[in-house]
Amino acid sequence: MYSCFSIGDLIATFGKSIGLLQLRYENGILMAIGAFLIYLGIKRRYEPLLLIPIGFGAILTNAPVIGMMSEGGILRLIYDGGIKTGLFPLLIFLGIGALTDFGPLIANPVTALLGAAAQFGIFGTLIGVVALNKIPGLDFTLREAGSIAIIGGADGPTAIYTTSRLAEHLLGPVSVAAYSYMALVPIIQPPIMRLLTTERERKVEMKQLREVTKAERIVFPFVVTILCMLTVPSAVPLIGMLMFGNLLREAGVVERLSKTAQNELINIVTIFLGLSVGATLEGSRFLVPKTIAIIILGAVAFAIGTASGVLLGKLMCKLSRGKVNPLIGAAGVSAVPMAARVAQIEGEKANPNNFLLMHAMGPNVTGVIGSAVAAGVLLSVLGH
Repeated sequence: MYSCFSIGDLIATFGKSIGLLQLRYENGILMAIGAFLIYLGIKRRYEPLLLIPIGFGAILTNAPVIGMMSEGGILRLIYDGGIKTGLFPLLIFLGIGALTDFGPLIANPVTALLGAAAQFGIFGTLIGVVALNKIPGLDFTLREAGSIAIIGGADGPTAIYTTSRLAEHLLGPVSVAAYSYMALVPIIQPPIMRLLTTERERKVEMKQLREVTKAERIVFPFVVTILCMLTVPSAVPLIGMLMFGNLLREAGVVERLSKTAQNELINIVTIFLGLSVGATLEGSRFLVPKTIAIIILGAVAFAIGTASGVLLGKLMCKLSRGKVNPLIGAAGVSAVPMAARVAQIEGEKANPNNFLLMHAMGPNVTGVIGSAVAAGVLLSVLGH
Protein backbone atom coordinates (compact mmCIF):
# COMPACT_ATOMS: atom_id res chain seq x y z
CA MET A 1 0.00 0.00 0.00
CA TYR A 2 3.09 2.29 0.16
CA SER A 3 4.10 1.71 -3.48
CA CYS A 4 2.29 4.80 -4.79
CA PHE A 5 4.33 7.08 -2.48
CA SER A 6 7.48 7.86 -4.47
CA ILE A 7 10.82 9.31 -3.37
CA GLY A 8 9.86 12.52 -5.19
CA ASP A 9 6.75 12.85 -3.05
CA LEU A 10 8.83 12.32 0.08
CA ILE A 11 11.31 15.02 -0.93
CA ALA A 12 8.47 17.44 -1.81
CA THR A 13 6.80 16.82 1.55
CA PHE A 14 10.09 17.31 3.38
CA GLY A 15 10.74 20.53 1.41
CA LYS A 16 7.45 21.99 2.58
CA SER A 17 8.60 21.63 6.18
CA ILE A 18 11.84 23.59 5.64
CA GLY A 19 11.30 27.23 6.52
CA LEU A 20 13.96 28.61 4.21
CA LEU A 21 12.37 27.01 1.16
CA GLN A 22 8.92 28.37 2.09
CA LEU A 23 10.04 31.89 3.03
CA ARG A 24 8.53 34.56 0.75
CA TYR A 25 10.23 37.88 0.15
CA GLU A 26 7.34 39.80 1.79
CA ASN A 27 7.86 37.87 5.01
CA GLY A 28 11.60 38.44 4.82
CA ILE A 29 11.09 42.20 4.50
CA LEU A 30 8.73 42.32 7.50
CA MET A 31 11.14 40.23 9.56
CA ALA A 32 13.86 42.77 8.72
CA ILE A 33 11.51 45.60 9.77
CA GLY A 34 10.86 43.74 13.02
CA ALA A 35 14.60 43.47 13.62
CA PHE A 36 14.95 47.21 12.90
CA LEU A 37 12.28 48.04 15.48
CA ILE A 38 14.20 45.96 18.01
CA TYR A 39 17.38 47.85 17.05
CA LEU A 40 15.64 51.19 17.64
CA GLY A 41 14.46 49.96 21.03
CA ILE A 42 17.82 48.61 22.19
CA LYS A 43 20.38 50.88 20.53
CA ARG A 44 18.43 54.14 20.29
CA ARG A 45 16.19 53.53 23.32
CA TYR A 46 13.08 54.61 21.37
CA GLU A 47 10.18 53.23 23.43
CA PRO A 48 11.99 49.91 24.08
CA LEU A 49 9.15 48.56 26.22
CA LEU A 50 6.96 48.59 23.11
CA LEU A 51 9.23 48.40 20.08
CA ILE A 52 11.07 45.28 21.27
CA PRO A 53 7.88 43.17 21.75
CA ILE A 54 6.37 44.59 18.53
CA GLY A 55 9.52 43.83 16.57
CA PHE A 56 9.77 40.27 17.87
CA GLY A 57 6.08 39.72 17.26
CA ALA A 58 6.61 40.78 13.63
CA ILE A 59 9.42 38.25 13.29
CA LEU A 60 7.34 35.44 14.81
CA THR A 61 4.21 36.10 12.72
CA ASN A 62 6.25 36.03 9.49
CA ALA A 63 7.94 32.74 10.32
CA PRO A 64 7.10 30.33 7.46
CA VAL A 65 5.36 26.97 7.87
CA ILE A 66 4.42 27.19 11.56
CA GLY A 67 1.64 29.83 11.27
CA MET A 68 1.73 31.39 14.74
CA MET A 69 -1.03 33.81 13.80
CA SER A 70 -3.24 31.10 12.29
CA GLU A 71 -6.21 29.61 14.14
CA GLY A 72 -4.98 28.06 17.39
CA GLY A 73 -1.54 29.69 17.18
CA ILE A 74 -0.18 31.33 20.30
CA LEU A 75 -0.13 34.81 18.75
CA ARG A 76 -3.71 34.40 17.53
CA LEU A 77 -4.83 33.40 21.04
CA ILE A 78 -3.18 36.48 22.56
CA TYR A 79 -4.54 38.73 19.80
CA ASP A 80 -8.11 37.47 20.08
CA GLY A 81 -8.10 37.65 23.86
CA GLY A 82 -6.61 41.12 24.24
CA ILE A 83 -6.78 43.16 21.02
CA LYS A 84 -9.96 41.96 19.37
CA THR A 85 -11.84 42.35 22.63
CA GLY A 86 -10.23 45.72 23.39
CA LEU A 87 -9.03 44.47 26.79
CA PHE A 88 -5.32 45.31 26.49
CA PRO A 89 -5.73 49.03 25.64
CA LEU A 90 -8.17 49.45 28.53
CA LEU A 91 -5.78 47.80 31.00
CA ILE A 92 -2.96 49.98 29.69
CA PHE A 93 -5.11 53.04 30.40
CA LEU A 94 -5.67 51.76 33.92
CA GLY A 95 -1.92 51.60 34.42
CA ILE A 96 -1.35 55.02 32.85
CA GLY A 97 -3.92 56.52 35.20
CA ALA A 98 -2.12 55.03 38.19
CA LEU A 99 1.20 56.42 36.93
CA THR A 100 -0.02 59.91 36.04
CA ASP A 101 -0.04 62.98 38.24
CA PHE A 102 -2.96 65.22 37.22
CA GLY A 103 -1.83 67.90 39.68
CA PRO A 104 -0.34 70.26 37.04
CA LEU A 105 -3.62 70.24 35.12
CA ILE A 106 -5.68 70.85 38.26
CA ALA A 107 -3.34 73.67 39.33
CA ASN A 108 -3.58 75.42 35.96
CA PRO A 109 -6.75 74.29 34.14
CA VAL A 110 -6.29 76.78 31.31
CA THR A 111 -3.52 74.53 29.91
CA ALA A 112 -6.27 72.06 29.04
CA LEU A 113 -6.93 74.28 26.02
CA LEU A 114 -3.49 73.39 24.68
CA GLY A 115 -4.23 69.68 24.97
CA ALA A 116 -7.56 70.23 23.23
CA ALA A 117 -5.92 72.20 20.40
CA ALA A 118 -3.52 69.34 19.70
CA GLN A 119 -6.51 67.11 18.88
CA PHE A 120 -7.00 69.17 15.74
CA GLY A 121 -4.40 66.86 14.24
CA ILE A 122 -6.92 64.03 14.51
CA PHE A 123 -9.92 65.76 12.97
CA GLY A 124 -7.86 67.70 10.44
CA THR A 125 -6.33 64.47 9.20
CA LEU A 126 -9.77 62.83 9.03
CA ILE A 127 -10.85 65.49 6.55
CA GLY A 128 -7.56 65.16 4.67
CA VAL A 129 -7.84 61.38 4.32
CA VAL A 130 -11.32 61.69 2.85
CA ALA A 131 -10.03 64.31 0.40
CA LEU A 132 -7.19 61.99 -0.69
CA ASN A 133 -9.73 59.55 -2.09
CA LYS A 134 -9.62 61.66 -5.25
CA ILE A 135 -6.10 60.32 -5.89
CA PRO A 136 -6.18 57.20 -8.12
CA GLY A 137 -5.30 54.06 -6.19
CA LEU A 138 -6.47 55.37 -2.83
CA ASP A 139 -9.92 54.46 -1.60
CA PHE A 140 -10.36 54.96 2.15
CA THR A 141 -13.73 54.47 3.78
CA LEU A 142 -14.86 56.81 6.56
CA ARG A 143 -14.15 54.13 9.14
CA GLU A 144 -10.63 53.67 7.77
CA ALA A 145 -10.14 57.44 7.74
CA GLY A 146 -11.11 57.60 11.42
CA SER A 147 -8.61 54.86 12.28
CA ILE A 148 -5.81 56.66 10.45
CA ALA A 149 -6.68 60.05 11.92
CA ILE A 150 -6.40 58.81 15.51
CA ILE A 151 -2.64 58.39 14.96
CA GLY A 152 -2.44 62.18 15.31
CA GLY A 153 -3.08 61.85 19.03
CA ALA A 154 0.23 59.98 19.47
CA ASP A 155 -1.55 57.56 21.77
CA GLY A 156 -0.88 53.90 20.97
CA PRO A 157 -3.54 52.26 23.18
CA THR A 158 -6.22 54.67 21.94
CA ALA A 159 -5.21 54.04 18.33
CA ILE A 160 -5.44 50.27 18.86
CA TYR A 161 -8.77 50.49 20.67
CA THR A 162 -10.30 52.71 17.98
CA THR A 163 -8.94 50.80 14.99
CA SER A 164 -9.97 47.42 16.38
CA ARG A 165 -13.56 48.70 16.27
CA LEU A 166 -13.54 50.77 13.09
CA ALA A 167 -11.11 49.03 10.71
CA GLU A 168 -9.49 45.97 12.25
CA HIS A 169 -7.68 45.11 9.00
CA LEU A 170 -5.63 48.32 9.40
CA LEU A 171 -4.55 47.51 12.94
CA GLY A 172 -0.99 46.60 11.93
CA PRO A 173 0.04 49.77 10.08
CA VAL A 174 -1.98 52.09 12.34
CA SER A 175 -0.56 50.71 15.59
CA VAL A 176 3.01 50.61 14.28
CA ALA A 177 2.69 54.18 13.02
CA ALA A 178 1.21 55.36 16.32
CA TYR A 179 3.90 53.76 18.47
CA SER A 180 6.69 54.72 16.06
CA TYR A 181 5.74 58.39 16.17
CA MET A 182 5.40 58.19 19.95
CA ALA A 183 8.96 56.88 20.06
CA LEU A 184 10.18 59.58 17.66
CA VAL A 185 8.69 62.51 19.61
CA PRO A 186 12.18 63.82 20.55
CA ILE A 187 13.11 63.91 16.86
CA ILE A 188 9.88 65.06 15.19
CA GLN A 189 8.70 67.77 17.58
CA PRO A 190 11.74 70.07 18.15
CA PRO A 191 12.03 71.29 14.51
CA ILE A 192 8.30 72.15 14.47
CA MET A 193 8.57 73.91 17.82
CA ARG A 194 11.57 76.00 16.74
CA LEU A 195 9.99 76.82 13.38
CA LEU A 196 6.80 78.21 14.91
CA THR A 197 8.27 80.13 17.86
CA THR A 198 10.72 83.00 18.27
CA GLU A 199 13.76 82.84 20.52
CA ARG A 200 12.14 85.42 22.78
CA GLU A 201 9.03 83.23 23.18
CA ARG A 202 11.12 80.16 23.96
CA LYS A 203 12.89 82.06 26.73
CA VAL A 204 9.67 82.87 28.60
CA GLU A 205 9.81 81.71 32.23
CA MET A 206 6.61 80.54 33.87
CA LYS A 207 5.69 80.93 37.53
CA GLN A 208 5.70 77.95 39.84
CA LEU A 209 2.37 76.11 40.05
CA ARG A 210 0.28 76.26 43.21
CA GLU A 211 0.06 73.24 45.48
CA VAL A 212 -2.93 71.00 44.76
CA THR A 213 -4.87 69.62 47.73
CA LYS A 214 -5.59 65.94 48.24
CA ALA A 215 -9.32 66.60 48.07
CA GLU A 216 -8.92 68.15 44.60
CA ARG A 217 -6.91 65.16 43.42
CA ILE A 218 -9.55 62.69 44.64
CA VAL A 219 -12.52 64.63 43.24
CA PHE A 220 -10.91 65.13 39.81
CA PRO A 221 -11.36 61.52 38.52
CA PHE A 222 -15.04 61.58 39.49
CA VAL A 223 -15.68 64.92 37.76
CA VAL A 224 -13.96 63.88 34.53
CA THR A 225 -15.71 60.50 34.41
CA ILE A 226 -19.17 62.00 34.99
CA LEU A 227 -18.60 64.72 32.38
CA CYS A 228 -17.54 62.04 29.91
CA MET A 229 -20.65 59.97 30.68
CA LEU A 230 -22.88 62.96 30.02
CA THR A 231 -21.16 64.19 26.84
CA VAL A 232 -19.27 61.39 25.04
CA PRO A 233 -20.47 58.01 26.39
CA SER A 234 -18.43 56.10 23.79
CA ALA A 235 -15.24 57.34 25.45
CA VAL A 236 -16.24 56.10 28.92
CA PRO A 237 -14.37 52.74 28.68
CA LEU A 238 -11.05 54.52 28.07
CA ILE A 239 -11.64 57.54 30.31
CA GLY A 240 -13.20 55.40 33.03
CA MET A 241 -10.20 53.07 33.26
CA LEU A 242 -7.80 56.03 33.17
CA MET A 243 -9.61 57.78 36.00
CA PHE A 244 -10.02 54.60 38.03
CA GLY A 245 -6.28 54.06 37.86
CA ASN A 246 -5.70 57.66 38.96
CA LEU A 247 -8.13 57.24 41.86
CA LEU A 248 -6.13 54.23 43.06
CA ARG A 249 -3.05 56.46 43.01
CA GLU A 250 -4.58 59.40 44.84
CA ALA A 251 -6.81 57.60 47.38
CA GLY A 252 -3.84 56.81 49.60
CA VAL A 253 -5.45 53.70 51.13
CA VAL A 254 -4.90 51.11 48.37
CA GLU A 255 -1.13 51.22 47.91
CA ARG A 256 -0.98 47.57 46.86
CA LEU A 257 -3.54 48.05 44.09
CA SER A 258 -1.91 51.27 42.92
CA LYS A 259 1.56 49.70 42.77
CA THR A 260 0.20 46.63 40.98
CA ALA A 261 -1.46 48.81 38.33
CA GLN A 262 1.73 50.87 37.96
CA ASN A 263 4.09 47.90 37.71
CA GLU A 264 3.07 44.25 37.38
CA LEU A 265 -0.22 44.79 35.53
CA ILE A 266 0.95 47.35 32.99
CA ASN A 267 4.21 45.44 32.39
CA ILE A 268 2.47 42.13 31.71
CA VAL A 269 -0.11 43.74 29.43
CA THR A 270 2.61 45.69 27.57
CA ILE A 271 4.38 42.43 26.71
CA PHE A 272 1.24 40.85 25.28
CA LEU A 273 0.09 44.07 23.61
CA GLY A 274 3.43 44.47 21.83
CA LEU A 275 3.49 40.87 20.63
CA SER A 276 -0.12 41.18 19.42
CA VAL A 277 0.60 44.37 17.48
CA GLY A 278 3.68 42.81 15.92
CA ALA A 279 1.62 39.76 15.00
CA THR A 280 -0.52 41.90 12.67
CA LEU A 281 2.52 42.77 10.53
CA GLU A 282 2.22 39.87 8.13
CA GLY A 283 4.14 40.46 4.90
CA SER A 284 1.51 39.95 2.21
CA ARG A 285 -1.02 42.15 4.09
CA PHE A 286 1.38 44.90 5.16
CA LEU A 287 3.31 45.68 1.97
CA VAL A 288 0.51 47.40 0.06
CA PRO A 289 0.06 51.04 -1.12
CA LYS A 290 -2.48 51.75 1.61
CA THR A 291 0.07 50.95 4.29
CA ILE A 292 2.58 53.45 2.90
CA ALA A 293 -0.16 56.07 2.71
CA ILE A 294 -1.11 55.37 6.34
CA ILE A 295 2.47 55.83 7.54
CA ILE A 296 2.72 59.18 5.70
CA LEU A 297 -0.71 60.36 6.85
CA GLY A 298 0.15 59.42 10.42
CA ALA A 299 3.23 61.66 10.30
CA VAL A 300 1.12 64.50 8.93
CA ALA A 301 -1.48 64.00 11.68
CA PHE A 302 1.19 64.08 14.37
CA ALA A 303 2.83 67.20 12.92
CA ILE A 304 -0.52 69.00 12.71
CA GLY A 305 -1.31 68.11 16.33
CA THR A 306 2.06 69.45 17.50
CA ALA A 307 1.76 72.62 15.43
CA SER A 308 -1.80 73.30 16.62
CA GLY A 309 -0.75 73.16 20.26
CA VAL A 310 2.24 75.45 19.67
CA LEU A 311 0.19 78.00 17.72
CA LEU A 312 -2.42 78.21 20.46
CA GLY A 313 0.46 78.53 22.92
CA LYS A 314 1.69 81.54 20.96
CA LEU A 315 -1.75 83.12 21.17
CA MET A 316 -1.92 82.48 24.91
CA CYS A 317 1.55 83.97 25.30
CA LYS A 318 0.41 87.14 23.58
CA LEU A 319 -2.87 87.39 25.48
CA SER A 320 -1.16 86.79 28.82
CA ARG A 321 1.55 89.36 27.97
CA GLY A 322 4.37 86.88 28.04
CA LYS A 323 3.33 84.64 30.94
CA VAL A 324 2.87 81.44 28.89
CA ASN A 325 5.73 79.74 27.05
CA PRO A 326 4.36 78.49 23.69
CA LEU A 327 6.63 75.43 23.83
CA ILE A 328 4.32 73.72 26.32
CA GLY A 329 1.64 73.63 23.60
CA ALA A 330 3.61 70.90 21.81
CA ALA A 331 3.00 68.68 24.85
CA GLY A 332 -0.70 68.64 23.98
CA VAL A 333 -0.21 65.32 22.17
CA SER A 334 -0.71 62.41 24.53
CA ALA A 335 2.79 60.94 24.46
CA VAL A 336 3.21 61.07 28.25
CA PRO A 337 5.67 62.16 29.55
CA MET A 338 7.96 62.35 26.51
CA ALA A 339 6.29 65.38 24.93
CA ALA A 340 6.52 67.28 28.24
CA ARG A 341 10.21 66.41 28.48
CA VAL A 342 10.81 67.70 24.96
CA ALA A 343 9.19 71.02 25.93
CA GLN A 344 11.48 71.18 28.99
CA ILE A 345 14.60 70.44 26.92
CA GLU A 346 13.79 73.02 24.24
CA GLY A 347 12.94 75.65 26.84
CA GLU A 348 16.14 74.97 28.76
CA LYS A 349 18.19 75.35 25.57
CA ALA A 350 16.78 78.83 25.08
CA ASN A 351 16.96 79.80 28.75
CA PRO A 352 18.96 77.73 31.29
CA ASN A 353 16.68 79.06 34.05
CA ASN A 354 13.57 77.66 32.38
CA PHE A 355 11.71 74.89 34.14
CA LEU A 356 8.73 73.96 31.96
CA LEU A 357 8.29 70.28 32.77
CA MET A 358 5.45 70.60 35.27
CA HIS A 359 3.73 73.29 33.20
CA ALA A 360 3.96 71.04 30.13
CA MET A 361 2.46 68.12 32.04
CA GLY A 362 -0.87 69.98 32.14
CA PRO A 363 -1.46 69.90 28.37
CA ASN A 364 0.28 66.53 28.19
CA VAL A 365 -2.19 64.73 30.45
CA THR A 366 -5.01 66.69 28.81
CA GLY A 367 -3.79 65.19 25.54
CA VAL A 368 -4.37 61.70 26.96
CA ILE A 369 -7.91 62.63 27.94
CA GLY A 370 -8.46 64.53 24.69
CA SER A 371 -7.35 61.68 22.44
CA ALA A 372 -9.66 59.30 24.32
CA VAL A 373 -12.56 61.73 23.92
CA ALA A 374 -11.72 62.15 20.22
CA ALA A 375 -11.75 58.36 19.88
CA GLY A 376 -15.18 58.32 21.54
CA VAL A 377 -16.47 60.88 19.06
CA LEU A 378 -15.14 58.88 16.12
CA LEU A 379 -16.67 55.68 17.47
CA SER A 380 -20.02 57.42 18.02
CA VAL A 381 -20.13 58.91 14.53
CA LEU A 382 -18.46 56.18 12.48
CA GLY A 383 -18.92 53.07 14.62
CA HIS A 384 -22.30 52.20 13.16
